[in-house]
Amino acid sequence: MAGRKGGAEAEVAERAGTRAEKLFWGTTDRLGTTSFLDRNIKKAFPKHWSFLLGEIALNSFIVLVITGVFLTLFFKPSGAVHVYDGSYAPLRGVKMSEAYSSTLHLTFDVRGGLLMRQIHHWAANIFLAAIIMHLMRIFFTGGFRKPREVNWVIGVTMFALAVAEGFAGYSLPDDLLSGTGLRIFQGILLSVPVAGTYASMWVFGGEFPSAEDFLPRLFTVHILLIPAILIALITVHLMILWHQTHTQWPGRGRREMSVSGEKTFPHFATQSGAYFLFTFGVLAGMAAFLQINPVWLYGPYEPDQVSFGSQPDWYVGFLEGSLRIMGRLSTTVAGHTVAWNVLLPAVILPGVFFTLIGVYPFAERWATGDERIHHLLDRPRNAPTRTGIGAAAAVWYANLLAAGGNDVIADTFKIPLFWTTWFFRVGFFVGPVAAFVIARRVCLSLQRRDLQIREEGVESGLISLTPDGAFTERHEQPSADQEAVLRTRRPRELVAPYPNHLIPLPTPDRARAQVRTRANRFYLDYQSESYGGGQGDLRGPSDDGEGG
Repeated sequence: MAGRKGGAEAEVAERAGTRAEKLFWGTTDRLGTTSFLDRNIKKAFPKHWSFLLGEIALNSFIVLVITGVFLTLFFKPSGAVHVYDGSYAPLRGVKMSEAYSSTLHLTFDVRGGLLMRQIHHWAANIFLAAIIMHLMRIFFTGGFRKPREVNWVIGVTMFALAVAEGFAGYSLPDDLLSGTGLRIFQGILLSVPVAGTYASMWVFGGEFPSAEDFLPRLFTVHILLIPAILIALITVHLMILWHQTHTQWPGRGRREMSVSGEKTFPHFATQSGAYFLFTFGVLAGMAAFLQINPVWLYGPYEPDQVSFGSQPDWYVGFLEGSLRIMGRLSTTVAGHTVAWNVLLPAVILPGVFFTLIGVYPFAERWATGDERIHHLLDRPRNAPTRTGIGAAAAVWYANLLAAGGNDVIADTFKIPLFWTTWFFRVGFFVGPVAAFVIARRVCLSLQRRDLQIREEGVESGLISLTPDGAFTERHEQPSADQEAVLRTRRPRELVAPYPNHLIPLPTPDRARAQVRTRANRFYLDYQSESYGGGQGDLRGPSDDGEGG
């Protein structure tokens, strides 16, 4: 009996396995997933550490979604007045909004609530930092060039949306610090000529603060509208990336039209899964040991109060800095006052900043005339003008970020606030220019050093005595891998000659040709300053050996 029973169970299990197998193969046959996996499971992914920056951003976003769902279950986006009677004794009996009260309840009375809040907040900061570092890696290496211009624009759009998403989440608790930020935001809206007043009334649902109407709207934007757009853009971004393949660093045997690396499965998939767990673990560790945004210390928002040394999260610090260093300037036209001291630094400046970042690939392509496909990255030293521009933008951003804390700097170092303000005002103009010049010169010097290594070899540290009694250091040829990276890649085929007009009439076409030629030479014509270097020999082997 036992044998028959065991045989029957085995037969049932075999039939169930057969059904599952038929269901699997039937589904894959109808959806075409087998052929899709067969085509794509062997796709190569580069192994260089710099490509992990995008993964950090993606993993942080996943952590944000997971922790955000937990926080949503307990947070009440309501501005209704409430008398707090929770566990935090210093605020008992204080009138506050339900949003702030529920934040305190989540922090002190929900098990794991404070940990989840801090993981969420740290993940938001790391998410923005990873996006910026990822964009900088792509910019300095030329990873935005054809055919990846669209993905660059998508990345910049995600950067702008992530800033807005972070500001919205930072403002939801309705504490004194976030309320101060919202007050500044309302002032920025009011600075828009003509439409500013209407925009402010529409956004806040009446006169500021209007928390009863505004907080539910902000909550919807934070948990639904912007995340949905971000998820859509991330999906499109990854689909384009999958179709176009990754870029790769130059090296021995690498070509523009082929990508080498590890297979998607099992190597890359396993590493990505482990890297996500590692990112989650680091964020959890930061949340457990590093306090961030202790809203219970600030108290509820009151329009007539502001705390000393209040600072926003770092990713909107550049807007704070631009507002602080802008001088008083306003104009009245037809009864309408234009507050330039707010409109310029907080509306026009960030708009121009994000626009210039987004259109840069098209501007460089127009200037250089480079319409070729690129899968090999540039070493930053081989594109000194672009590297200088990137360094100038980074210094400009850092100057504004530091200017956002000019009062803290003045108080810490016991210097007049007037001095720090003027220091950052001068730095706004001088810093980027100095950074461009220095970065470009460093790149050209590194190019000359690479050429010297190729011509003279690598210092070995071995000293030889010549027959005439002189001591010389023996030089050895670089390895094949190092030699492939050091090979100069010349941009001469991209350098445009100056137009030679017989009759130099200032027609629009001729003026455009003159401007484009000078932009081209600004980018590429530095052969007189550095022997070799450039943007890449994309046709295969170069004139002096194997192309990098």
